[in-house]
Amino acid sequence: MRYLAVLAALALPLAPALAQEAPKPADVAPKPAALTADGVPEIPAELAAATRPYMENRGAGFVGWNPVDKSMLISTRFGNTNQIHRVAFPMGARQQLTFEAEPVGAAIWSPKSADIMLVQKDVGGNEFYQIYAMKDGRLDLLTDGKSRNGLNAWSKDGSLVAYTSTRRNGRDNDIYVMDPRDPKTTRMVAQVDGGGWGVSDIAPDKSWALVAKYVSVQKVDLFRLDLASGKLTPIGDHSKSIAYGGGAFAPDGTIWGTSDEGSDFQRLGTLDPATGKFTPKGPAEKWDVDTFDIADDGSFIAYVVNEAGMAKLRLLDPKTGAVRTVEKLPAGIIGGVDIAPWGDIGLSFTSARSAADAYSVNPQTLEVTRWTQSETGGLDVTKNVEPELVKVKSFDGLEVSGFLYRPDPAKFPGKRPMIMNVHGGPEGQSRPGFMGRTNYLLNEMGIAVFYPNVRGSTGYGKTFVSLDNGPFKREDSVKDMGAFLDHFAKDKTLDPARFALTGGSYGGYMCYAAAIHYSDKLRANLCVVAISNFVTFLENTQDYRRDLRRVEYGDERVPEQRAKLMEISPLTRVSEIKKPLFIVTGANDPRVPASEADQIVAAVRKNGGTAWHLVGTNEGHGFAKKENVDYNFWASLVFWKQYLLN
Repeated sequence: MRYLAVLAALALPLAPALAQEAPKPADVAPKPAALTADGVPEIPAELAAATRPYMENRGAGFVGWNPVDKSMLISTRFGNTNQIHRVAFPMGARQQLTFEAEPVGAAIWSPKSADIMLVQKDVGGNEFYQIYAMKDGRLDLLTDGKSRNGLNAWSKDGSLVAYTSTRRNGRDNDIYVMDPRDPKTTRMVAQVDGGGWGVSDIAPDKSWALVAKYVSVQKVDLFRLDLASGKLTPIGDHSKSIAYGGGAFAPDGTIWGTSDEGSDFQRLGTLDPATGKFTPKGPAEKWDVDTFDIADDGSFIAYVVNEAGMAKLRLLDPKTGAVRTVEKLPAGIIGGVDIAPWGDIGLSFTSARSAADAYSVNPQTLEVTRWTQSETGGLDVTKNVEPELVKVKSFDGLEVSGFLYRPDPAKFPGKRPMIMNVHGGPEGQSRPGFMGRTNYLLNEMGIAVFYPNVRGSTGYGKTFVSLDNGPFKREDSVKDMGAFLDHFAKDKTLDPARFALTGGSYGGYMCYAAAIHYSDKLRANLCVVAISNFVTFLENTQDYRRDLRRVEYGDERVPEQRAKLMEISPLTRVSEIKKPLFIVTGANDPRVPASEADQIVAAVRKNGGTAWHLVGTNEGHGFAKKENVDYNFWASLVFWKQYLLN
């Protein structure tokens, strides 16, 4: 079923160096040509040298299996961007297959024959993905090169691939099929309205496909799509708010999927396409089932349970209902589950003390085999800090939680500064994975880092995820941040006079909001690809995603909602931002347009405030190219040193 699914501080004082004459060129780290640094000081070369080991970690993400030679596809980085590599056997050499200037993270061999590999890639982070066939180290374009395309599912025999495309009008995700060996066979099967459509799987006989329409995190509607006529038939009662996860056909035609029908959490079960009845299978879980895959012979199903951010891999026997848990994977995060035709389960795994790497699990013995061991800059990752789960009661009594990483008290005695890092989404979740560069804060600078999961986060049930919906509940999640700050102000190991906050995307909005609501509690804020005005954001985000965001944030076309959206927008209250901001922008961002950053930078500076602005002209919704990520990190160190630690 598995188809296409920052911070630190200087050890040496910077203030005297910044106050003296400008550094000589040899003393300055070179800035990548694609970055525009407006108001950002030059980066001392000694800083780049001091942090170098932390900059050289890499990860390897499991991508899929070759059904013929039994090799593994992974995505990893040797140069500036992630590319697709082949690994022939466990711990074998990583053989690079794609050689693109842009990141390539999604690829899949055709089932059965593996005679063709499809790749999905965009340009400059614009998310207008194109589909390619990989041949002789080159990518042959299969789509139009202009629209936004999504590679969805292969047919079981590998003769047909389903994908979505906005080529008709730039907005709607119409559904197409083609034999990728002959792009001229491309045909639109269904013309639809909206950007949330996708093909979950194609029936074994190729007569129809299971289609999902994402409306919101609480509502996903399912359809039966006749591949000959293009007729879409609703499955189940679409007047109900039910969220379905992945859907896949077992060899006998049974549809398996995840659903929160009758539960606060996503459960694994079967779906009757005629009646829409969902029947949970296996033991009742108190947490979401994140992902699953079905063995080619239907003998077992591998699924991942998200237990308060930690992942558990379980195997279900669909005939007996018996479930086994893979115990030899330590606490961490599991992703990319895909069962090979011969039964081995491929996956990605990461934890605080393990960079992302690819593994396999034997379904009979449950033995775990490591396929890659990614470099960590020569650092001993077993010394990295493990997080602690922190739970607090918010303003209304709701329990919210997050993960706190504390520096070693023996190395860093006394009260420590802290940075709160808020995830995006808002339908997202902070989970305890590998910290990468952020370990520099903890291991070298003694700065604590906290990752909250405020209301509206996923992973805690559909009730919890809905508590921030719409403009009138939006600032309740902002109040959750205040509850965490109040809690940590009482922690005898932390210094409340040296708290700061960062976040990206929706977390970037929270970053601006915190700068306003908690200016007395925070020294500085670093806001990445952030929403500054909900109305202009909704008006300017890409057409294909605008309606999806209106469901979450509110509809700016409705006068009452528009007024409230304006009221809670950081730009409206920008005069209340008194502490320094560092704003990071991707010029090609299709989600949060660069104009969102431009307008708040101008407003803060007009009011006499401090606003550093770093723009990646070849980046989108976050930086993906290593040279840009490195420079961004170094600039953040300078910012924290100057405004948090001094």
